[in-house]
Amino acid sequence: MTDQSVRVGERVLTLRNLEKVLYPTTGTTKAEVLSYYTHVASAMLPHITGRPATRKRWPDGVDGPSFFEKNLPNGTPDWVRRVRLPVPGSMRDRETIIYPLIDDLAALVWVANLAALEVHVPQWLAEPSPEGESAKGTAHAPDRLVIDLDPGAPAGLAECTEVAFAVRQLLADDGLECFPVTSGGKGMQLYARLGTGDGIGRAPEDAESVVAQAKSIAETLERRMGSLVVSRMTKSLRPGKVFIDWSQNNPAKTTIAPYSLRGRGLPTVAAPRTWQELEEGGLTQLDHAEVLARVSAEGDLLAGLLP
Repeated sequence: MTDQSVRVGERVLTLRNLEKVLYPTTGTTKAEVLSYYTHVASAMLPHITGRPATRKRWPDGVDGPSFFEKNLPNGTPDWVRRVRLPVPGSMRDRETIIYPLIDDLAALVWVANLAALEVHVPQWLAEPSPEGESAKGTAHAPDRLVIDLDPGAPAGLAECTEVAFAVRQLLADDGLECFPVTSGGKGMQLYARLGTGDGIGRAPEDAESVVAQAKSIAETLERRMGSLVVSRMTKSLRPGKVFIDWSQNNPAKTTIAPYSLRGRGLPTVAAPRTWQELEEGGLTQLDHAEVLARVSAEGDLLAGLLP
């Protein structure tokens, strides 16, 4: 296995095991994963900058075991920005996690070099303490709302698309524009920006009210489209329906980041889409090569979500 030192901006990183195959079905190597993240960074970074990053790692590729990682691993370079925050749900103020903030290309490459194929982030930003990692940072109010559409077989993207248009209308009734992202898995996410400050949408709200709004949307659509939509988490209710997972707005939860790879059989991506694509139908999940071609041709289709 070969190592290679590369300069990324002002940083020098040692990339390891570049020839290791991380996606056996397609033969996609770690070098190709690193290339993907390098080339998609200009579109991806604005959507994850300032958000504490949870990573899902596959050290031996997607056919091997995986694990979620929240805390910074041993050996993290000093230049990786970080924030110390309370453990979600902890009853003791002493319990904290030091998260990385993936705010630049070097940090993104560093994460990918650890075979962290997936990056998950919350719907809120965090501000590191100026005193460094020993002091706690500040978690802000959510600045975006996410509606996660999770289809239960035999339902799929076609059914998610029908529900997505209904969600879009309810959000529009609240003055919010939403943006679709196929998840790279089974379904899709719909994002809406909060607290725009430019006359569009609403002012920032506490997390509880955002969760309540997402839950209200799910319950409203369950009443209106009960043959297709379920808002309750009971798995026995989901076959053939689209579960609207409103709980993704809980501040303790994270969602797969836009443009993140997925650790599945194929190197699919959480890919921003257009409403025109949804109207045309026939959606499929996109892989990393397709996403790079789209970014090159069209830029960031999710740019409207940004401040």
